[in-house]
Amino acid sequence: MKAISLREPQRFEMIDIDPPADPGPGEALVQVHNIGICGTDVSGYFGKMPLMTYPRILGHELGVEVVAVGDGVTGVAPGNRCSVEPYLNCVDGCLACRRGAPNCCATLEVLGVHTDGGMRPRFLLPARKLHVSTRLEFEQLALVETLGIGAHAVDRGAPGADDTALIIGAGPIGLATYEFVRLSGATTIFMDLNEERLRFASDVMHCDHTLMVTGDIDGQLRELNGGELPNVVFDATGSNRSMSAAVNYIAPTGRLVYVGLTAGELSFPHMAIHKPELTLCATRNSVPANFRAIIEHIEEGRIDTAPWITHRSSFGGLIGDFPTYTRLESGVIKAVVAVN
Repeated sequence: MKAISLREPQRFEMIDIDPPADPGPGEALVQVHNIGICGTDVSGYFGKMPLMTYPRILGHELGVEVVAVGDGVTGVAPGNRCSVEPYLNCVDGCLACRRGAPNCCATLEVLGVHTDGGMRPRFLLPARKLHVSTRLEFEQLALVETLGIGAHAVDRGAPGADDTALIIGAGPIGLATYEFVRLSGATTIFMDLNEERLRFASDVMHCDHTLMVTGDIDGQLRELNGGELPNVVFDATGSNRSMSAAVNYIAPTGRLVYVGLTAGELSFPHMAIHKPELTLCATRNSVPANFRAIIEHIEEGRIDTAPWITHRSSFGGLIGDFPTYTRLESGVIKAVVAVN
């Protein structure tokens, strides 16, 4: 069986691997149909993902079909179309899992990051990590994990209809965050360095306002928001410089949610958060309830996945196509790979 392995930074290779065994108790054998390419994959490609080791089979945004299940499996059956929750946790062995936060498990392994993921036709995983839909296509199911990052971040920031939310970074994670800010009813301002991404956020996603990172940002934010700074800010850049500066853009008693991941240090004066009594939140991955809610949102038409997919690759063509997806000038928002 063929698989695509990232042997080292910037070097993919098509390799031969053994086919998976039959599923054991609690396991499911799945056939991979579609894989979404995300910022984690790009960071890993460039050797900038601090949690990734090499060689690694990438792929954690997955739309799959159940082929077989092991003993004791309930809730999924052969033939089911599913989204994969790629966060492999210990269930109830650590404090985080016992408290209902499997995304923060002490021994968490993420498919395609800590352990091999879905850039292969078939593999085994715990059946409890599958979320079934009878209505969605495999491409749509491959987008659920990305949307889950935004859903969990918005749960952390808890914007309401009377709030104004600033989203810094109009890439896929910022856009995923926007989908759930929009559903909250809050007014949304997107801020980015890239004009094309801001145009996509405005013209395709129909956000309320966009702002280039230039000039007097404080003054521009106040002009867009009735003289006040936004009271909820989501930084989805993964840039420690942007994340450090984000504390300057929040109204008193506001909330700042760090959605992006950086290996760098953050730096700001304590008074920047003390004087306005800000709340700082981290957000990590997502939780099972997010997957179930997102599938329902898409099924019921509250989230339209059609604008998200801007590029497509075949399994055999991905190695050649992948460098394109690392360049902003390509206009990529979300690339999806067809495996079967």
